[in-house]
Amino acid sequence: MTENDATATESTRRQTLKYGGAVLAGGALAGCADDSVTGDGSGVGSYAVQMAPMGEVEFDDVPETWLPYGGDYADMGVALGQADGMLGIGQAGEYYTAPYEELPGVSVDKSEIANNDLVEAEMSKELFYQLDSDVHVIDTGMLRNWFGWSDDDIEEIRDNVAPFLGNMIFRRSDSWHDYRYYTLYQAFEKMAELFQERDRYEAFKSLYDEFIADIQAQLPPADDRPSVFLTFESSDEPETFSPYRLNDKGTSKKQWNDLGVSDALSGTGVENLSTENRNELDYENLLTIDPDVLLVRGHEDKSAIEFRDVVLEYMREHPVGSELTAVQNGRVYRGGYLRQGPIHNLFLTERAAKQLYPDTFGAVTSDDRLFDRQQVADIVNGDI
Repeated sequence: MTENDATATESTRRQTLKYGGAVLAGGALAGCADDSVTGDGSGVGSYAVQMAPMGEVEFDDVPETWLPYGGDYADMGVALGQADGMLGIGQAGEYYTAPYEELPGVSVDKSEIANNDLVEAEMSKELFYQLDSDVHVIDTGMLRNWFGWSDDDIEEIRDNVAPFLGNMIFRRSDSWHDYRYYTLYQAFEKMAELFQERDRYEAFKSLYDEFIADIQAQLPPADDRPSVFLTFESSDEPETFSPYRLNDKGTSKKQWNDLGVSDALSGTGVENLSTENRNELDYENLLTIDPDVLLVRGHEDKSAIEFRDVVLEYMREHPVGSELTAVQNGRVYRGGYLRQGPIHNLFLTERAAKQLYPDTFGAVTSDDRLFDRQQVADIVNGDI
């Protein structure tokens, strides 16, 4: 974090948004806001949101337009009723909107968002100027370490367009991320502070707490739970696999950790996929691990049945892959989104529960539902 990131307080071109850098003692980066926080977003007076790595960011008005990098923060904004103000996204192909189709009255114009794909535009500063967003929900550490932005680049967009707020939360394996991480709901709460939507957040948190408590109460004893290997491989005919470690605690592993499974890579010394580690495992490596369940990311455009008919069927015909216990037992599934927000997480946890414990929660190909879609839609639509 640079000195400017930690201490600057300057007005933007609108004279309505200010950036600041006061960091609370002891590393407790709690959000702060005045008494004007309301559930309908009609804040009165200025307020501030405290979030690493940017520190304290002050607002005189609730942002009407916003630009997230990841689908996790995009989904948080949708959950808070802010879909109409989302101008673009980091990678449109990694933002999954299919779950919204099951929520009455909830939708996102993904075609419009896809027109403003930041990565496709090579993270061009010109696009930031063109979109003219009120706030950028993007971790500045990502801009520096993934896209080669300098401190001057960040300060230019912050000062001439709008401030940055955000923290990369989907994994915890990058050495450059040497500041605080947030859980999914901690980050979601920050977004609620940003948009002054405390009532929606509290309603969503209450729904989630009841949902996950009910599922966890039905889980089998720890010794009876499967070992899981989580990987990324988008090919329909996979030959090598990028490893994810469940003990990483990033939000992309939330459903698996909530469901109490053991990491099949535990004790192997295999490191989590990260900016620095791009190693892959082949079928011979997997056979020495031989997990009970194999979860493969990169196939979210397929249904559960399509995945089984294409990817699992290929592995069943593979001379080495066919020896895997998970393949022989038909326990190879889609691994979920890399970046998930609170709406995503409900659907992915429901799906994961059925993948891991079908005798309790129903087959993954079934229509069994573990949470009320209408209740989620009501919160998003403001009917709390």
